[in-house]
Amino acid sequence: MCTSLTYTNSRGDHFLDRTMDFDLDFDARIMVMPRHYTVAGDAGTYTTQYGFVGAGRQLDHEMYSDGVNEHGLAIAALYFPSNVQYLEDTPADKLGIAPQDFVAWALGNASSLTDLAAKVQQVALIDVPTEMLGGTPPLHFIVSNRTGQTKLLEPTSGDLHLIDDPVGVMTNSPRLDWHLQNLSTYGTLTNQERPLAPLMGKTLKTQGPGTGALGLPGDFTSPSRFIRTTFLKNYADQTTTIPGSLNLLQHLLNAVTIPKGVKLKDDGHSDYTQYRGYMSLTDLAYYLEPYDNQVLQGVTLSDDLLDNLTEPTEYPITHAVHLQDLTATQPSK
Repeated sequence: MCTSLTYTNSRGDHFLDRTMDFDLDFDARIMVMPRHYTVAGDAGTYTTQYGFVGAGRQLDHEMYSDGVNEHGLAIAALYFPSNVQYLEDTPADKLGIAPQDFVAWALGNASSLTDLAAKVQQVALIDVPTEMLGGTPPLHFIVSNRTGQTKLLEPTSGDLHLIDDPVGVMTNSPRLDWHLQNLSTYGTLTNQERPLAPLMGKTLKTQGPGTGALGLPGDFTSPSRFIRTTFLKNYADQTTTIPGSLNLLQHLLNAVTIPKGVKLKDDGHSDYTQYRGYMSLTDLAYYLEPYDNQVLQGVTLSDDLLDNLTEPTEYPITHAVHLQDLTATQPSK
């Protein structure tokens, strides 16, 4: 289970960010995919037109869970259980793509949301398992561009199409229309203080600031994470720089980050946030924040990298906890 959100700062810099919540450690690292590279996908081969960077692994072939390409198109895959409908075989008039390969295919072949919306009509998601999971993952996808426009792909039938996401947030099941309707349940939430009304003739006093958010759900279910993320995104002070925005997004994702052990599945395994990914669509950079090191580690799609890279390249992630010792510095007076 995962949470994702988009964000645009006051300068117009745009971001797509996500938590990767799962019980199986993917050992994700940042990987750059070159232009014009042929991938032996699980449902058949495909070739990239564009270079991109994201969280991926070089397994039996190149696989990605999220990333941003050279045109500033970003996408993330999240679990969508009990809702997906994949095809068993590829229709003669379509390109068959395994769901676990869709992120890489889309980043490598779409230059914009309009381009992707047209191309997914010629694509079929095929029920082909991945060896790592021992099955086919039930996925849906959030896609955004440099303008902040955001759409989802919910593969609930064989015909694929993008739908608008007006709040720029996605979690897991149910479908987006249910989550948007559920927002009305929390329509009275605010960042302002609300005085308490007398009850049974007794004047009530608050226990401190925060009454405007009374009722904001704090659990880790998909509907609660959707509400919490939308609320925080809506009321957080706007930032003006890319570093400041990345820092804000770390704070926003803190509210839905799952520590190991607090969310157990029926089999006793723990879902936890194994990494958080930050896609900066303005400067074409990807930052990864692993569970055990909360320092952002990033790679930028420079012109030199795009022009000269010929093979997929992985950048290992530093997992050691970062501590900064200030005792050697001269204290200010």
